[in-house]
Amino acid sequence: MAGEGDLKLLGMVVSPFVVRVRMALHLKGVSYEYIEQDLFNKGELLLRYNPVHKKVPVLIHNGKPVCESLAIVQYVDEVWAASSPSILPTDPHERAVARFWAAYVDDKFFPAWIGIMRAETEEERAKKMSEMAAVVKQLEVALAQCSNGKDFFSGDSVGYLDIAVGCNLFWLDAMRKMFGVVVIDAARTPFFAAWADRFRESDVGKVALPDADIAAEYAKKIQAHRAAAVASK
Repeated sequence: MAGEGDLKLLGMVVSPFVVRVRMALHLKGVSYEYIEQDLFNKGELLLRYNPVHKKVPVLIHNGKPVCESLAIVQYVDEVWAASSPSILPTDPHERAVARFWAAYVDDKFFPAWIGIMRAETEEERAKKMSEMAAVVKQLEVALAQCSNGKDFFSGDSVGYLDIAVGCNLFWLDAMRKMFGVVVIDAARTPFFAAWADRFRESDVGKVALPDADIAAEYAKKIQAHRAAAVASK
């Protein structure tokens, strides 16, 4: 793999935002040192390099940190521009559209599935599923708009918007195992569901997507942590 200087990634295996960055680095063929973080006991490196949010991912390139996953992906694309393929579209309008929908993913799609995960009753979960269905429907529209009838949001191959959305898929698979819910329903959004299947089977999907069981186990850990916090009050 290609490498340039000292490159470290502070992350957590179950974070979709960290997975997003790992996907970008894989697409560019960039080698790096991965350092797993414990968000229950934040380490010195994380606090030093992301003192504002104290969150992963953090990419440290030659001692300089870059934070926030979408910013990191764009940074990786620019720094290793000579390494094909380009992650963002080269056309300025297409690039702006991809950025718009990537922001939609983080502002709407991610909070929607988090809401399903955190629901405390079946009634609440059903309500959150309904809200999620509307978000997924918009991504079906985005896929049609961006793909021009091809396999991925970026066209013939995986690109910026694909990894922006696709990094979340293993958590949707975990929720299916945990709660029996189907977030991406082929009957309602057939093109988006077909895209999700293709993304899972793509090279970057196979390499970078964690197993759903790992996410499910981490969710149980979070639930136990919250229960203990409530009990201690």
